[in-house]
Amino acid sequence: MTGGLLILSVGCKKNLDLVNKNAYTYDTFFTSDAAVNQAVVATYAGLLHTGLWAREWYFTFDLLGYDAKNNQPLVGDLLQLAQYNFGPDQNQVTETWAALYQIIARANVVIDRAQTAWKPANATETTDQTQYIAEAKFLRAYAYFQLVNLYGRVPLRTKFIEQPTAAEINLGRSPVADIWAFIEQDLKDAEAGLPVSYSSGNYGRATQGAAVALLGKSYLYEKKWASAQSELTKLTQAPFSYALAPVYNDLFDDPNQDDPAKNPETIFQVMNQKWTDWGIGNQYYVFGGQETWGGKATHSDRAQEYGFNDWNNVHITTTAVKAFTYANPQNPSANYVDPRAAFTFYGDAASGGQTQYCQQCSTGPVDYPYAAKGYEWLKYEYYNKQSSFGGPQSGINGQVIRYADVLLMLAESYIQQGNTGAQPLALINQVRSRPSVNAPLYTSLGSQANAMNILMRERQLELTGEESRYFDLIRWGIAKQTINAERQVEDGTQPFLDKNVLFPIPLAEKNANSAVAKDITGDWN
Repeated sequence: MTGGLLILSVGCKKNLDLVNKNAYTYDTFFTSDAAVNQAVVATYAGLLHTGLWAREWYFTFDLLGYDAKNNQPLVGDLLQLAQYNFGPDQNQVTETWAALYQIIARANVVIDRAQTAWKPANATETTDQTQYIAEAKFLRAYAYFQLVNLYGRVPLRTKFIEQPTAAEINLGRSPVADIWAFIEQDLKDAEAGLPVSYSSGNYGRATQGAAVALLGKSYLYEKKWASAQSELTKLTQAPFSYALAPVYNDLFDDPNQDDPAKNPETIFQVMNQKWTDWGIGNQYYVFGGQETWGGKATHSDRAQEYGFNDWNNVHITTTAVKAFTYANPQNPSANYVDPRAAFTFYGDAASGGQTQYCQQCSTGPVDYPYAAKGYEWLKYEYYNKQSSFGGPQSGINGQVIRYADVLLMLAESYIQQGNTGAQPLALINQVRSRPSVNAPLYTSLGSQANAMNILMRERQLELTGEESRYFDLIRWGIAKQTINAERQVEDGTQPFLDKNVLFPIPLAEKNANSAVAKDITGDWN
């Protein structure tokens, strides 16, 4: 019996020592070009996690920037955003934080493993290695750009640590200046390592132009006006060939977003259906499935949730609609209705909104029922092609940075330095003269204050519903006064408080990280 037990004991020990040769580990997986590429694609996939571009991102920042206002079907946690009545346990606040750090964690793995675990076999793989690391640094910089603007001081996690110590897990918050410096360096590295363009099969990956644009935008947000001017100017010159899309709506219509001939304007966008070419999947995961439901898919639910013949959770605000009517630049005594209104919302003829839908339906165009519906969203919708969308699987890509945005940021960099002359004037007029818009051109920008007012309105009109206005108002230091004045007129409230210039540090992070918990004032930030 004793001998039998001894044999059994030895047998068990041998079984415990067996290695599953079919299982990958941190040391064995990232050893080929294909494996590292998969890790890079997985880092992009974080852009469509809960809290970012699949669903919460557009709700959060269209509502907070007051481009959108809630309709009755809007669910409770989103209604709290619309009313600025949220705290550290708000779902979107927590999910956005988590999704951005997920991107950072994956980027850190790519950067580490691509340099230490993988030994490129030839010149092509060496080029790929440089590209993959640069892509990861771009995505990491994008995540920190959002974190520093939304939450201020945050933990700066710069590398992957396989077995972190307690101090490394409970990492404290870094000064804002240190985070910006890290973003700048990552983007400089990305700019040096990324290609100007890709083959069609890799369309949507970060390019050199994307790194330049985000670095220039970072300088602008830091109020480094001269550096922003220098960086953004690069995008107007060779080797870059960006141009305004002749038809404005081609930027927000899925058949044309991936056609450079129709859309030479996109610098970086969050890819939806097209990502199936990278092997991620082809079903939707809008409502929290992430990378476990439906084949790990890549769609947005905006078309269904904003759509006037679908869920209709939000309206475009009357404030946003009215902004499209202003004094004619060439005849200030007369009002002018900006043609971009018809690409942005459905409404009546007087507002400039689109008055028909279903232009490409088999039944032919249908008059938009303004009397019953009021002002509703057109941008990112399918109603030119079908009377209702009916599902959470929109393949329309999310515009992150496009050339019109760059031209306006470049114009601002001049104006902020006191230059209101020919350079910023030409840049603003270039955006206004898009063939499908062809708005009257300004002959002068006037004083610096007047030039900034013109610039602010141009950004509002050009980028309505693109989650830009909230960030613009915050960085210009006018969010509270602007939002409260608009809300007072429209719904009789003044909900924006001083603390709302930053998001609260999520309660989940406070509970998990003792160093952060000790560094929070007033249960907010």
